[in-house]
Amino acid sequence: MASRIGVYVCHCGINIAATVDSEAVAQYAAALPRVVIARDYMYMCSDPGQEMIKQDIRDYDLNRVVVASCSPLMHEPTFRTTLHEAGINPYYFEMANIREQCSWVHLDRAVGTQKAKELVAGAVAKAALLEPLEERQVAVTPTALVIGGGIAGLEAALNIANAGYRVYLLEKKPNLGGRMAQLNKTFPRLEDAGGLVVSEMERALAHPNVEVLAYSEVVDIEGYIGNFEVTVRRKPRFVDSDKCTSCGKCAKACVLAGQIADEFQMGLGQRAAIYLPFPRALPATYTVDPDHCLLLKDGECQDGPPCALACPEGAVDFGQEEEEVTLEVGTIIIATGYDPFDAHRKPEFGYGRYPGVITSLEFERLAAADGPTGGRIVVPGTDRQPERVAFIHCVGSRDKQVGNPYCSRVCCMYTAKQATVLKEQLPDARVTVFYMDVRTFTKGGEEFYDRARARGVRYRRANPSEIYRRGDGLVIRAEDTLLRRTVEVEADLVVLAVGLEPGAAGDNVAHLLKLSRSADGFLAEAHPKLHPVDTTSDGIFLAGTCQGPKDIPDTVAQAGAAASSALIPLSLGKAKVEAIVSSVDRELCVGCGLCEAACVYGALSLHPWRRVMTVNKVLCKGCGACSVACPSKAITLGHFTQKQTLAMLDAMLV
Repeated sequence: MASRIGVYVCHCGINIAATVDSEAVAQYAAALPRVVIARDYMYMCSDPGQEMIKQDIRDYDLNRVVVASCSPLMHEPTFRTTLHEAGINPYYFEMANIREQCSWVHLDRAVGTQKAKELVAGAVAKAALLEPLEERQVAVTPTALVIGGGIAGLEAALNIANAGYRVYLLEKKPNLGGRMAQLNKTFPRLEDAGGLVVSEMERALAHPNVEVLAYSEVVDIEGYIGNFEVTVRRKPRFVDSDKCTSCGKCAKACVLAGQIADEFQMGLGQRAAIYLPFPRALPATYTVDPDHCLLLKDGECQDGPPCALACPEGAVDFGQEEEEVTLEVGTIIIATGYDPFDAHRKPEFGYGRYPGVITSLEFERLAAADGPTGGRIVVPGTDRQPERVAFIHCVGSRDKQVGNPYCSRVCCMYTAKQATVLKEQLPDARVTVFYMDVRTFTKGGEEFYDRARARGVRYRRANPSEIYRRGDGLVIRAEDTLLRRTVEVEADLVVLAVGLEPGAAGDNVAHLLKLSRSADGFLAEAHPKLHPVDTTSDGIFLAGTCQGPKDIPDTVAQAGAAASSALIPLSLGKAKVEAIVSSVDRELCVGCGLCEAACVYGALSLHPWRRVMTVNKVLCKGCGACSVACPSKAITLGHFTQKQTLAMLDAMLV
C-alpha cells in the first residue's frame, strides 16, 4: 500500500513560532515525497487540532501522520490515540521535535526554521517505511508488594488495602515505623511523631488485607508488570511471636543486658542481645540479635540460656531457622527510605571526639519521652543540662566536598522545631543557629520559623569552619557572612543538622529491579513532572524519601500517589505492555551474549539448546541498547529499524 502522509506543524503558542516559521515549515513539507497534505496550527495537541487530523484522514485517505511539535514524551501518546480513533494503526505515527531541538536552542529564526525543515524531512522519510505494531496486554495478579515499613510504606499499603486488594508489607528490620518512629515531634504543629506512626502501624497490623512481613528481605525478583515473582528471606527472631507477650523478662535476664549500643536510640542508650526496639514497637515481639547473642555466636551462654529460662511463656526458641517464601504480586512499591548523613565525614566538627557534639537524630532521641534520658535534654555522658546550645545547618547537604550538592529540604524546619523544643524545656538556655540560608517551604513553615525566633532563638548567618574544646565547653569558629569577619561562639552542646542521603536498604532492590538513580543518588522517577512516582520499569513505583528528600506530609502524599498508580493495573486486571520491542533473527544470532549484558531490563536470555538469544517482549522496553551492541546485526528494534533510520539520515542530509 502506497504511503499517503499528512504533516502537521504546531506553533505551540509562541514556544515554537517565536524562533521557527511554522508556516514555512508546513509549506516545505507539502512538497516532500508522499506528503498529501501539510498544515500548520496554533496548538496541534488541542481538541480542534486533533479533530483536524481525524478529518484529513477521512478526506485525504491518509495512512501515515507526522506531527512537528514538542517532545514525543509529552504528546506522542495523545496523537497515537488520535490515529487509533480515526481507524489507523497508532504506530503509523511519527513525531518531529521542533520545540526542544529547534525553537528552544536557536535564537536565529532562519537557523531554527531550517533545522525544523530537516527534522520534518527525516520524519516523513521514516513515516513512509513504518510498519504496523500491535499493543499487547497481560493479566495482572491482584496483589501488591510494598517494600519498606516506614510511614511511606504504611500509607501506601493501607491505601491499597482499603481499596480492597491484598498487599504484602515487607520490612527489613524487626519492627515497622522506619525513621519516623525515632522522631520526637513533628513540625510545625509539634505533634507526637511516634504516636502518629504507631497508630498507622496498628491499622496495618489489624487490616485483613495487609500481611506484614517484618524482619524479612527481598532475595530475588523475577517477572514483569502483573506477574512478579518475589523471593523473600524471613529471618528467625528466635522468639515465637504467638507466645511472646512483650513482658521484657528475657531482656532483663540476658547476660549482655545494658551492654549493646541501642541503634534505635542512636547509640545513646544500651540494650540486651534479646530486645524490643522501643516500648511501642510493632510487631510487639522480642528479637534475638544474632550478631551479639553469645549462644548464636559462640555456641554457649551461661545458665541455659537465661533469656529462655526467664520467659514465662516459653516463647524463646533457638531452634527457629531462616526460611524463604515466594510471593506472586502484580505491582511493587519501593519505600525504602533514607539514611542520615554520617557526621564523621565532617571531622572538623569533632563528631565522635567530643561528647557534646551530636546529630539532629540523636537530639530527637534525647528529647523523646521514650529516649535514653526520659526526655531530659542533657550533654551526653553527663547529667548536666546545657546552658549554651548551637545548631549548625547543612551538615552533609549543599556540600560538594562530601558529594551532596543538593538541599535536604527538612533541615531548616526540624532545626527550628528542635530549638523550640529546647527552649520549652530550658527557657533560659542561649540558643544560636548557624545557617547559610533558611528555607521554610512547608505549609506553616515561615510562621513556625518566626515563632522560634520570638522565643529567643538567635539565627546567625555564618559558615562554621571547626569546633574545638576550651575547658569544659566547646567553641564554634565561623565566618559571619553578614559581618564579614571570623567569630567564635562558646557552647555546651552542638547539634549538627545532618542531611538525608539515599538509604542503603534500597540498594539490593534497586539492583534486582534494574532501577536507575538520579544525579544525587536517590532512585529516579520516570519523569519529574508527568510521572513522579513511576519508574522506567512498568509496575514499579516509588514512595517517600527513597526518591528524594522530603518531609512527612510530602512523603504521605507521594505514598498515596504511588498506591493510586499501583491500583490501576490491579483494578483493571490487565496491563498494556510496550509494543516497540526488539526481535532476534535466529539465522544471524551467534549467541555471543553481548546484547544480554547491555540490557538493563533483563529482557534477553540465551535459549538453552538453540544457543540463540530470545527476547521477553513483556520485559523489553524498546531502548535499543541490544540492537546497538549486537555485532552481527541480528537484533532489530521495531519502529526504529536500520532501514528507517538510514532513510531519516538520507532525507536530513540531502
